[in-house]
Amino acid sequence: MTAFESLPQPGPDITTEDFLKFKEFFYRRTGISFESSKRYFVDKRLIERIEITRTGTFRGYFTLLRFQASGEELQQLTNLMTVNETYFLREEYQFRCLVDSILPEIVRHRRGSDAIRVWCIPSSSGEEPYSIAMYLLEHWSGIREWDVEIISSDIDTGILRRARAGRYSARSVQNVPARWMEKYFRPVSDEYQLSDDIRDAVEFTRVNLAEPSDTLTYRNFDVVFCRNLLIYFDDISRQTAAETFYEALNPGGFICLGHSESMSRISSLFKVRKFPEAIVYQKSSEAR
Repeated sequence: MTAFESLPQPGPDITTEDFLKFKEFFYRRTGISFESSKRYFVDKRLIERIEITRTGTFRGYFTLLRFQASGEELQQLTNLMTVNETYFLREEYQFRCLVDSILPEIVRHRRGSDAIRVWCIPSSSGEEPYSIAMYLLEHWSGIREWDVEIISSDIDTGILRRARAGRYSARSVQNVPARWMEKYFRPVSDEYQLSDDIRDAVEFTRVNLAEPSDTLTYRNFDVVFCRNLLIYFDDISRQTAAETFYEALNPGGFICLGHSESMSRISSLFKVRKFPEAIVYQKSSEAR
């Protein structure tokens, strides 16, 4: 072996043209738009997948992404590109709003005994939908009278597996009251395992908001939680997401966004509702 052969070989280059091609492709497939400030993040993950798939160059890898019949590689890359940073009882004031204001209004106008349906997207690793399940059990008296279905969706199949497993770090559960920890969790090594009862209360599904066929069957929801997702979309993708949620909600249904997000700046489909606990957005009760 020569001295030159012993040196590490340079990795595949990602040119500016490559980055722009990938950015446009990924946006069309997922609705997620990467700014130039994310270039290092994107390049690093592209290079990692080029090496793992042994496609050798960006051109070879990009061809695989576009034409692989199974779509498996695009899913693998999407799992890498999405951010899943969350914890239990994040922005708790919206859960208080759910039990103190939103649900009482929904059941007051509900005819019949159909289940109340809640859709959480993105699910991330499950902290949000599981927080809702526990919050309803602990704080909403109506849980004894009404069935509640919680559906939680994400584009990332890896994070969905973690969510279904229901095992969490100390950081994830740092805001959970001690009584809840004793009731709903058990320690396993240096992590905490969520109880089967709470895990069984949530159904996890894989959904790409940018793919209309993925959301066609998502209908008749009373509440949507879509927190801190739309900040990764551009204006067109946000409007498309707003239309998807509009179709998914029952007349009079509600949507909760993250604290830095505003539906009023995205779409006129929803009216602003200012409850004592939080500002949320509502579909007209006359909507068809």
